[in-house]
Amino acid sequence: MKLRIGRIPYANLFPIFFSLQRYCDCSSYEFVEGAPSILNRMLREGQLDISPSSSIEYLKNSELYEIIPGHSISSAGPVLSILLFSRRPIYDLGGAEIAVSSQSDTSVALLDIVLQKFYGLGQFSLITSEMPESSGKEAFMLIGDDALKTGSAYATNKDFMVYDLGKIWHEHTGLPFVFALWIARKETAENPLYAGFLKDLDEAKAKAFKDLGVVAEASSAIQFMTHQEIMDYWKIIDYGLGPKHLAGLELFKKYLVEIGRLP
Repeated sequence: MKLRIGRIPYANLFPIFFSLQRYCDCSSYEFVEGAPSILNRMLREGQLDISPSSSIEYLKNSELYEIIPGHSISSAGPVLSILLFSRRPIYDLGGAEIAVSSQSDTSVALLDIVLQKFYGLGQFSLITSEMPESSGKEAFMLIGDDALKTGSAYATNKDFMVYDLGKIWHEHTGLPFVFALWIARKETAENPLYAGFLKDLDEAKAKAFKDLGVVAEASSAIQFMTHQEIMDYWKIIDYGLGPKHLAGLELFKKYLVEIGRLP
């Protein structure tokens, strides 16, 4: 039986999946594509064996999962693909309605922490929307490729201020923010195919970054970013998982408890 592996169709993970399928024997893997929130649910319910998943999914249900070592989607500064667009300064968003994407629980929780813990705001509302940018709210948050596309479009829009949540987190904590982890269900670790997948994942990451130019040419992001912009974006993302990442993850967990998003 094949390993069922979640695949998030965002530009940030494209190098990994491109290299997996280019350089590794994937005949034992079945890739299932979906937004982070959908893959989180599928992994939780046992419909997937392994997936890059929102870090908050791991923190909420850690008893179900094993962290795959050495891999994450993190940033130690700007991430470019988790952006808040606001008609007024971020410190003046108390009481505001803010439209957020339904695709990522981690990003919404991060915004909640940023507003409450870093700016001391209260009484704001985070309103889930399928199209946050069309919500008409005073502020909206976009993630993934939607943020990459819209961020450049709003760069010269004087009606909106644009805030990078990865940058804000790092400025206030000095630690990386872990947006996603590669995690496996605990029973998957007993599957004979699991050890082979870990080796393939390590190899895919190593090879992806030896020739980013080739990877960029194959990416659908080339439709809305230049070749150089795509490579620069991938260089900004931290794909590792070391002690500082884990410290950032622990601080994220602490804040989640303090604002009532974790028991």
